[in-house]
Amino acid sequence: MSEIILLFLLGIALLAADAFVSSFILAICGFVAMLGGCALAYRSYGTLAAGLAAVAAVALLATTVYLELVVLPRTRYGRGLTVHSVSGVPGPPPALSSEVLGKTAQALTTLAPSGYVLIDGRRYEAFSQSGLIAKGENVRVVGLDNFRVIVSKT
Repeated sequence: MSEIILLFLLGIALLAADAFVSSFILAICGFVAMLGGCALAYRSYGTLAAGLAAVAAVALLATTVYLELVVLPRTRYGRGLTVHSVSGVPGPPPALSSEVLGKTAQALTTLAPSGYVLIDGRRYEAFSQSGLIAKGENVRVVGLDNFRVIVSKT
């Protein structure tokens, strides 16, 4: 009986440790340990004990997954483990429209030939047709290309 309990405890520990590792290897090992506990219960105590062990394993697995995916992210420690933003930009890039064509913009970064420009207080990704443009220079929007503006020296 103690081997079965030890395998279940090992399975729970591995499932809990999987929350802090970026792979499912520990979770798989925990599942295998619990499966081994069920097999030992079947061999030693019969079908009824194996069924009870399987129910316990599923309940422990569900509890562990719930704690890992629902409770942990709400804790202070869990918020440090999760990704909240994938870039330094606070939101999606502004939508491009033909309204920006012909407007004057200021280079926020060096355009060599790509970089960022400021048009009417909004930041846009830009491509320079004129080659290298220094940061702070004024440019004119001459076209649109998918998600960026095409600029040229004024």
